[in-house]
Amino acid sequence: MSAVLADKKDRDAIETALDETLIVEAAAGTGKTTELVRRIIKIIESGRAEVSKIVAVTFTEKAAGELKLRLREALEEARRKAIASSIERKHLDEALGHLEEAQISTIHGFCADLLRERPVEALVDPLFTVLTEGQGQRLYDEAFRRWMEDQLADPPEGVRRSLRRPSFSGFGAQPEFDDGPIGRISHAGWELIQWRDFEGGWTRHPFDRRSRIDTLAAQLSDFVQLLANPANPYDNLFYDSRLARQLCDDLRRTESVVGRDYDRLEAALIELGRNRDFKSARKGNGKIYRQGVLREDVWQARENLMNALAAFERDANADLAVLLRHELQSCVAEYEAAKSRAGALDFLDLLLKARNLIRDDEGVRRSFQARFQRIFVDEFQDTDPLQAEILLLLAADDAAVADWRKVNPVPGKLFIVGDPKQSIYRFRRADVGVYRRVYEMLKASGAKQVTLQTSFRSRPNIQRVINAAFAPVMTGDPEALQADYVPLHPSRSDAEGQPSVVVLPVPEPYGVRRLSNAKIEESLPDAVGAYIHWLINSSGWKIAERPAVSQGFPASGASTSSKAIGFQPSEHERLVPVQARHICLLFRRFVSYDEDATRPYVEALEARGIPHLLVGGRSFHNRAEIETLRAALAAIEWPDDELSVFATLRGSLFAIGDEDLLEYRYRFGGLHPFRIPADLDAASPIAFALNLLQSLHRSRNRVPVASTISQLLEATRAHVGFALEHGGEQVLANVSHVAELARRYEAEGGISFRGFLDELRAQAESGEATEAPILEEGSDGVRLMTVHKAKGLEFPVVVLVDMTAKLHRATASRYLDAGQGVCAIQLAGCSPRDLIDHEQDELRRDAAEGARLAYVAATRARDLLVIPAVGDGEREGWIQSLNSAIYPPMETRRQQAQAPGCIEFTTKDSVLSRPDGDPAGSTTVCPGLHTFRSSVRLQPDFQLQPDPYSVVWWDP
Repeated sequence: MSAVLADKKDRDAIETALDETLIVEAAAGTGKTTELVRRIIKIIESGRAEVSKIVAVTFTEKAAGELKLRLREALEEARRKAIASSIERKHLDEALGHLEEAQISTIHGFCADLLRERPVEALVDPLFTVLTEGQGQRLYDEAFRRWMEDQLADPPEGVRRSLRRPSFSGFGAQPEFDDGPIGRISHAGWELIQWRDFEGGWTRHPFDRRSRIDTLAAQLSDFVQLLANPANPYDNLFYDSRLARQLCDDLRRTESVVGRDYDRLEAALIELGRNRDFKSARKGNGKIYRQGVLREDVWQARENLMNALAAFERDANADLAVLLRHELQSCVAEYEAAKSRAGALDFLDLLLKARNLIRDDEGVRRSFQARFQRIFVDEFQDTDPLQAEILLLLAADDAAVADWRKVNPVPGKLFIVGDPKQSIYRFRRADVGVYRRVYEMLKASGAKQVTLQTSFRSRPNIQRVINAAFAPVMTGDPEALQADYVPLHPSRSDAEGQPSVVVLPVPEPYGVRRLSNAKIEESLPDAVGAYIHWLINSSGWKIAERPAVSQGFPASGASTSSKAIGFQPSEHERLVPVQARHICLLFRRFVSYDEDATRPYVEALEARGIPHLLVGGRSFHNRAEIETLRAALAAIEWPDDELSVFATLRGSLFAIGDEDLLEYRYRFGGLHPFRIPADLDAASPIAFALNLLQSLHRSRNRVPVASTISQLLEATRAHVGFALEHGGEQVLANVSHVAELARRYEAEGGISFRGFLDELRAQAESGEATEAPILEEGSDGVRLMTVHKAKGLEFPVVVLVDMTAKLHRATASRYLDAGQGVCAIQLAGCSPRDLIDHEQDELRRDAAEGARLAYVAATRARDLLVIPAVGDGEREGWIQSLNSAIYPPMETRRQQAQAPGCIEFTTKDSVLSRPDGDPAGSTTVCPGLHTFRSSVRLQPDFQLQPDPYSVVWWDP
């Protein structure tokens, strides 16, 4: 392989074209942060900018901290190489001395600094505090409670109608949030607050609600009359339509006494349309329903009613969404007033007020433009419209221009690095549309595009698989806001004697007769566990380990210095056997239908004694150790709660046996920490436990909550027991995290032990639990992460799991038109007309982002990429974009070739079990090595070498 990089000319431009605005599109693993640091060094060396007048913005606080460390290392290295008396050396000396003055931070941190510098002009409290998400939520909850109490005295139409709506039931897409009528309205208000900078109006079509309800009620009555007196009293259609009959009877009874309650009837009709039995009613048998009535006529009447109910719900929801948005504006105002009284800003305030300050005050804008000489933006594909507006206004060459869309940047002042193929944060306002709009604007003003394609991360064979998979998907479709594909070029060489891409078949993917997602979810985790066990203990495979700041696992023997500098193409790679710490399981989601999607994989690893670390899991409160601790805290707060006291004594903290507890019950009655029998042996475990709970109850509100938790754990010596459990390191980290949550609760204004316990319970019940802690980088074990958590990291071995997760949601949750300032979102489960009319467009954009998510996942792998699949044929899901690259053509699908470095595959079937013992079919992929002769389906203008690549289909 040539030592000259394929994109050397572009990389040179980053270091030499210092007076040109550059837009750098950097593919995965191409060393974009390294190139950004090199440009900063050249800028400083040449004297074009002082370090204190440089702004570098990145996506996360961790990335900002690492960028500052890497810049310091690079400055020191450049200083060592510079001639002592040179002007370059002087500039570097000054930069090192003033590095802490550089604005290297997240965009939110940068905006906070601007506001603190100009609080009067920005109209903010000079001593403002920044609310954490938890603080903001609590402040909103208080504001909403006050607002709701006022509304209930005389509810406006939208609130009144929403309160009468049923909770979700039936088929179709479940609302993202449904915690009862008031909970739905509360969540709707919170959603509006998150998008309050989009002030454009929503479309409201004329909707004669009363007339529509009257018509539907008459249609329902006609259907029920047609349905009456079936020839067969057990007729399926008659039985499944019982809710319609009940509703009709209820209407006749109530309306004969009182007038028609349109709010109640609206809710009832919507509930009927969602009803599971009525929506999936069975047609029944026989042409004749009853004498003189054909079954087909009854069935058609039901179909017409269902269509009318669906149309009514859609139109009523669209009308209600606009009403709720209008009525909730006073709730948003209440929240704003609460923040003002507290002298606090939330994260969106930082962006909004900084944007307003820069946009609306020419003097401030002129001052900041003169002060910040160079602006570097990393991960620009994750930038939302507000952030783009702030940065472009600061880069403008004319202080009189206040419209960011008309800005011409000062040549060389702005340096943007991004990869639209890795844009996966639409839910945080960032999408390819923002990137593309800014790109076109900057190109029109003379900016130069630079493309980095040489990836130092993955083996060439992995890169060829990724190119083949995603080139036909990422077509640059402007309607779907899809990225254009930029192929990866190799820098490393392929490993000898072992594969780099393995397809892991699901052993038992069939239900009773056909392929079943439930069976795939049941079978795949154990297959993954077995494969990882073989990989670690029996394969003999090796991976190339190197120090890298971006890797998500601990590099053995790596110094702090080498970690900070990051990977360079010339660094030596050391081959080591595959260990658990080298492996990462990547999930599309951690929670599936309120169930912990990671749990089966954790159990499969634990059953084989493989250490593991769950990074950023949202199932934190469902873990056994957390439930144990929560029960103990409840027993401390409520000593009269005998169930909690019993659970605490019986649980792992005290581990008192059933026989002892039963004997106590017969001798003394109920368990109560303040009613300890005098004749109970003081040395008994039960006496010790009850006395401890009593002591902790007395002191709970006089000491910090974290102190009470620590006393409980120390007295029971719980750390030892937790450490001995499966995954003991994770268990200990989770328990310690509860104490950290307690400290955070009190730091954010919490004042009571009960308040903390209530917050823990609320998190556990809502499913919106605080994420489990990320363990230290030195911790050993297989990582389990979501793709979003893994973005920016790399791992020697990546296993894609959770293959039944959908590519995208079934319904769109929001429609954005940044140009018109419109953000139409679901409120209380109701979609406004703007969202309904553009739903198909939004679904295409969600699908495009789903493909990008799979790209991000696949490009995390360095040495081995493991992809789950079903041997009998392609399945749709979040990794479906990879199917075209891993399923062999039909003519070679049944051919078997031994894979180097693998065990001998003895079968020609990649499915372990089928219904009725059916054999493999002609479409079943045969286990073994499959070679693809070219990178297929590439775009015509791609100049890729048609090198073959190979994948190994594993033998289940």
